[in-house]
Amino acid sequence: MVVESKSSAVSEVCKQILSKLEAYNFGKDDIFAVHLTLEEAFLNAVKHGNKMDPTKTVKIDYSVDSDKVEICITDEGEGFEPDSVADPRFGIGLFEPGGRGLLLMNSYMDTVKYNERGNSVYMVRYKEKPDMTIGSGEIEA
Repeated sequence: MVVESKSSAVSEVCKQILSKLEAYNFGKDDIFAVHLTLEEAFLNAVKHGNKMDPTKTVKIDYSVDSDKVEICITDEGEGFEPDSVADPRFGIGLFEPGGRGLLLMNSYMDTVKYNERGNSVYMVRYKEKPDMTIGSGEIEA
């Protein structure tokens, strides 16, 4: 789906995706995690990616099945380098306003990857957690 780049559009996006999680009997913890990270990623796309430009859009691709939810959010911005964002738990990051949303996304999703340009994030949450390391990397876009 493609929606206007405005903060208020997040509610319809969440409603549509979270209803699919409920239909596939995802638990409350999973629904909470996806809701939180979906809002964070979408609002990052609007605020940081599209710079609050109402003429731009945010594209949301998603898939929900009985085992997992996959979400890809892409904005029309210039992108960013995720590794350049200070960890908000340590050092200079403690005093910077940014980075907390990325930390939440990495904490609640099983996979978080960015495309090379840095304007698209791909996230996965599994019902049954696979034996894998939570982390970020790059995706093709």
